[in-house]
Amino acid sequence: MPSVSMSSPIGPLTVVSDGSAITALRWGEGGTQDLTPELTEALAQLAAYFKGGLTRFDLPLDVAGSEFQRRVCDAMCDIPFGETVTYGDLATRVGASPQAIGNACGGNPIPVIIPCHRVLAASGLGGYSGEGGVETKVWLLRHEGAAGLLI
Repeated sequence: MPSVSMSSPIGPLTVVSDGSAITALRWGEGGTQDLTPELTEALAQLAAYFKGGLTRFDLPLDVAGSEFQRRVCDAMCDIPFGETVTYGDLATRVGASPQAIGNACGGNPIPVIIPCHRVLAASGLGGYSGEGGVETKVWLLRHEGAAGLLI
């Protein structure tokens, strides 16, 4: 599968495509370095996001997994830049338990682009499956101006 790496403020990232849609975002360098149109656009949008000039990604995405995983990822994409919801809020939206939402967030194959960092526990941050764990989640929330709740 085509993939390309980039540097970012949260470490090196590799974006993976199936040739027409983004299928994964992983921490670390590597990949084929094959630039397809969707990977070129993903790199441009990620760079704009990290520079503060992009608040919503507009990329073709293909989320692997169950229908439930795809529904949760779609719901996460609807959370506006700089805002957060709880696992319980998202659970109500998709008709599931907060624990199921937490598991789906942890299984998000395209973090940052699909903003699972915007989903918090009712009594704290909750976890983050990306490299750096909660520290990365805090960085992303601060970057989006949603850090007021962290003080």
